[in-house]
Amino acid sequence: MTHFLHRKLNSTLPVAVRGEGVYLYDKEGRRYLDASGGAAVACLGHSHPAVIEAVIRQIRTLPSAHTSFFTTEPSEELADYLVSRAPEGIKRFLSVSDGSVAVETALKLARQYWVEVGQPQRRYIISRKQSYHGNTLGALSVSGNERRRAPYAPLLSESVTHIDPSYAYRYQRADETPEQYGLRSANLLEEEILRLRPENVNAFIAETVVGATAGCLAAAPGYFRRVREICDKYGVLLILDEIMSGMGRTGTLFACEQEGIAPDIITVAKGLGGGYQPIGGVFANAKIINAIEAGSKTLANGHTYMGHAVACAAALAVQKVIEEEGLIQRVQTLGNALEAKLRERFAAHPHVGDIRGRGLFWALELVIDRETKMTFEPALKLNERVKEEAQARGLACYPSGGTADGVRGDHILFAPPYIIEEAQLDDIVEITSQSLDAALSSISASA
Repeated sequence: MTHFLHRKLNSTLPVAVRGEGVYLYDKEGRRYLDASGGAAVACLGHSHPAVIEAVIRQIRTLPSAHTSFFTTEPSEELADYLVSRAPEGIKRFLSVSDGSVAVETALKLARQYWVEVGQPQRRYIISRKQSYHGNTLGALSVSGNERRRAPYAPLLSESVTHIDPSYAYRYQRADETPEQYGLRSANLLEEEILRLRPENVNAFIAETVVGATAGCLAAAPGYFRRVREICDKYGVLLILDEIMSGMGRTGTLFACEQEGIAPDIITVAKGLGGGYQPIGGVFANAKIINAIEAGSKTLANGHTYMGHAVACAAALAVQKVIEEEGLIQRVQTLGNALEAKLRERFAAHPHVGDIRGRGLFWALELVIDRETKMTFEPALKLNERVKEEAQARGLACYPSGGTADGVRGDHILFAPPYIIEEAQLDDIVEITSQSLDAALSSISASA
């Protein structure tokens, strides 16, 4: 009997005891290829010696010091390192304990900005359907994942509205080019700002590349450039959530580099510390920081583990390894290889409707019929069946349901470590193919 409160109370999980490179090992000696980096976290794989040494060195010197009394060398060095590589205009960086807290901090920072500049009536946050920004109540309020929101709906903020995502596979019309659809989907933001009245709108928050909820969903061409124009036109802050897609995962250090824009606030986590320590982060541009410096001069938000010395030391080591070992270029090269292998194997599969992603961040959207894009019944839990079949074959991948509309739809997500070898990409594709066919057969057998 376990006393740990697991995600599923009636399941018995294998006990992981060791990680090495792209593999995890359980107590029984079974090996698993970590094709999703946990939840797109383990960007360097497991047990990288440089990061382990950095953690040991820091914990022996100074585990932590509270930010109301001290700063620390690792927190200052990490901020210097990241801000110097951040999009244009970014002025400060703050580390927190995880991605959900990063989003909470970003929302509070955006609110503080408007209070500081004398526009406290700007209360509304606009977000998108089929998004996920975290599991704390503020982050869940701006999330568009209906399944995760539903149990907590009475507790969620009424100052959040949601527009349709930029989701070409489901929403682009047959008579539109990708660019035309990108413009049309972006203009939904302007319509919503006008409906709420611009003087009441605080910020727009979006995942640069949507992660777990819609499965590695990049926006249509030109979408974010138009979004930036709309935000500038009405004075609305732009918050980009790169908790999954940032820190090199999609082929550039910040995913928004590929969109040609710079947001006002960026949130990161997962690949920031690579799983070696719990850490997330928030970047703010000069406009926001200058307003606070000219006003209260105080951050109206604080957490015990902000700027945690060991976490910052680990994240700095992870980021230095990524740069020194040329891993972002590797993500681009191996990402192209993974795309080619997925398309070769699944482009004609009768139940794979879409193959999408960037860098080492890819997903398969599963459908009953490719022509109609009809989804499987949610009760069949196809995505979970694929995960179970894959894990039984020694592969860890990331399943999700509700892909299409929050209730219906299935996808399987891949986010392997940046150190993966091409032969291991072949293993991912082969085992996934076997697992998908086995899961589909189990559905047919039970029908």
